[in-house]
Amino acid sequence: LLELSRQAGVSPWVWWGDVVPQPQNRLAIPHGYATMQGASVEYRGIFLNDEDWSLRPWSYRNYDKSDFGNIGARTYKRIFELLLRLRANAIWPGMHTGTKAFFRTEGAKAIADSCGIVIGTSHCEPLLRNNVDEWNHKERGAFNYITNKDAVQKYWIERLKEVKDSEGGNMFTIGMRGIHDGSMEGVRTMDEKYNALQQVINDQQVLIGKYIGKPEQQMQVFVPYKEVLEIYERGLKVPEYATLMWCDDNYGYITRLSNADEQKRKGGGGVYYHLSYWGRPHDYLWLTTTQPGLIYNEMRQAYNHNVRKLWIVNVHDPKVAGYDLELFLDMAWNIDCVNGSTIGSHYNNWLCRQFGNEAGNAVFNGMKEFYRLCGQRRPEFMGWSQVELDKKLYQRGLSPVIDTEFSLTEFGNELDRYLYRYNTVCNAVAEAEKLIRPELKDAYFAAIKYPVFAAAAQARKTLEAQRARSFAKGSTNKDMFTGNPSLYAACAKSQQAYQEIRSLTNYYNKTMSAGKWDGIMHMRPRDLPVYAAPSLPTLLTDTEIDEWLAKGKKTNSVRPLSHNDIIAVNACRYTSASPGTETIDMLGHSMKAVSLQKEGSLTYEFSTETEGDATLYTALIPTQPNDGGDLRYAVSIDGGDETVISLKEPFRSERWKKNVLRGQSLRTTPIHISKGRHTLTIRALDQHIVVDQWMIDFKPGRKFYLIPTE
Repeated sequence: LLELSRQAGVSPWVWWGDVVPQPQNRLAIPHGYATMQGASVEYRGIFLNDEDWSLRPWSYRNYDKSDFGNIGARTYKRIFELLLRLRANAIWPGMHTGTKAFFRTEGAKAIADSCGIVIGTSHCEPLLRNNVDEWNHKERGAFNYITNKDAVQKYWIERLKEVKDSEGGNMFTIGMRGIHDGSMEGVRTMDEKYNALQQVINDQQVLIGKYIGKPEQQMQVFVPYKEVLEIYERGLKVPEYATLMWCDDNYGYITRLSNADEQKRKGGGGVYYHLSYWGRPHDYLWLTTTQPGLIYNEMRQAYNHNVRKLWIVNVHDPKVAGYDLELFLDMAWNIDCVNGSTIGSHYNNWLCRQFGNEAGNAVFNGMKEFYRLCGQRRPEFMGWSQVELDKKLYQRGLSPVIDTEFSLTEFGNELDRYLYRYNTVCNAVAEAEKLIRPELKDAYFAAIKYPVFAAAAQARKTLEAQRARSFAKGSTNKDMFTGNPSLYAACAKSQQAYQEIRSLTNYYNKTMSAGKWDGIMHMRPRDLPVYAAPSLPTLLTDTEIDEWLAKGKKTNSVRPLSHNDIIAVNACRYTSASPGTETIDMLGHSMKAVSLQKEGSLTYEFSTETEGDATLYTALIPTQPNDGGDLRYAVSIDGGDETVISLKEPFRSERWKKNVLRGQSLRTTPIHISKGRHTLTIRALDQHIVVDQWMIDFKPGRKFYLIPTE
């Protein structure tokens, strides 16, 4: 039925995206039509996480009116329908502090069963218990398996009895951590952690066997996440029939995949992937802007490592997740639905299906550029601020917004060029909107116009404030009180951009779709500094803002790029490449990053009229060594000695933080270049090497953010 619905032109987002189908007088399929489809990944679904500022308030305040924190059964029914339309069959329900547990929500599990949606729980919620909401310290004592084993087991048994006859299916997470994403209680040394976790897993098999059925016939999941991975790699004995579920680093780069022995396990492998995240170095809980090419690159590798049992993706709100979520689930259903060179086509087809061929084709190039801009810096990261820092140094552990690394002078003013490119995307979106059927205006606003215009305003708010601060010299010259037109114009643009975000968000919640989505869009999740009003040398009145905006339209400080002392190249512009090289569309600052096989290489020919010492910048996608090894590549000029560079970074190291915020790992190598023709070779010494850009710069100590390859 759902396949016929798709063929009839009904988008999976017919309700969640308000994508009203095109009325048709006749529906037909060819005589003798047949289709046989089967999922590439057995269990495919979402984890509703960090729902505090979006899905949860919308549900209990608006759609499913109830007490604080309740995501009601009516809401879950809509979510399950979306999952079915997206050919998914699994969910980890919302579980944050303040959210009522799924199993305490009357009717929710029955609806899941009726839809055939398998219910599971996250890495820190064993045996379908939502500890944050369901473990009562006063009644049960400490959540400590060492000192309070009987109470913990009784707690698990209650849920096992409750779900024994579920028709929709159960997914039992095994192991144990703290109440909410913390380390296991009652153990200190690594030996204590290892022995305790092994005992927990062994005892859980007994409980499952007693209260559900043969353990080897149940869907069990073990998630070696954070410190649990270290315990697992000490030789922890996880049942052969349990699925090993690997994780990314919370920013889309998978940290570990099944090795040759693990790929043979009966329980197979799984991946827990993020399209949104709360945590260090910075949250991204506002918009969903992960580059499609990154999703493809990481999930294709997972599949190639026989990780085909379970794919779960973290979303704070399925509506906002949009295309990224559908791409993830499309690949889980049919891994060959897309390859490295067809990602753009897949997205273009999505746009045409959602908004009609004319509008979809018109807006496609603009939206590709939008993904490039967000890949260069997510809107949530524009403040160059961080979270979860030392609370003794920073209030709430949040560092303040500071000047970005975008230069007002280098490469013809890269700050203005970044804003100019956002402006061109906004213009493309506005023009394509004219081609939209009237009944699709709300769908277009939610999926396209809001994220583009809001992200553009976020960039303008931040960068114009930086410009204004650069003009405020604090001088004591005789003209210190004289009006500074450039400063006022920048302040006006920054203030207007902040007001625009507020206006767009208000329209999204209050006006769009007649208020259907009131409460689901929050422009400042967790009230982080990056979302606040801009920090400016002076504030203007509304009248002054209008005056200076009118004056500011007369100026344009974007200057032509100057390449006199640099050579800048996108990795896809290679002269030759080794077999197995794959160019991946919609990935990296270049939007065409190049994936190398181990021992594979790229060679580039270039010429220069400059001679002397220089810096070679190599920019790679900040992948993780998912085979547990290293992540090395080598660079050489004219076939000379190689310089070996390792991208491997300890989790949450300062360089790792910089990499994931930038969407690139930028490394420098000192070189000496003579005039004439040369070759540059980049060779992968390990797996998972993806090259984005490179640059040779003859200006020492240059301060810039983007390699100027436009």
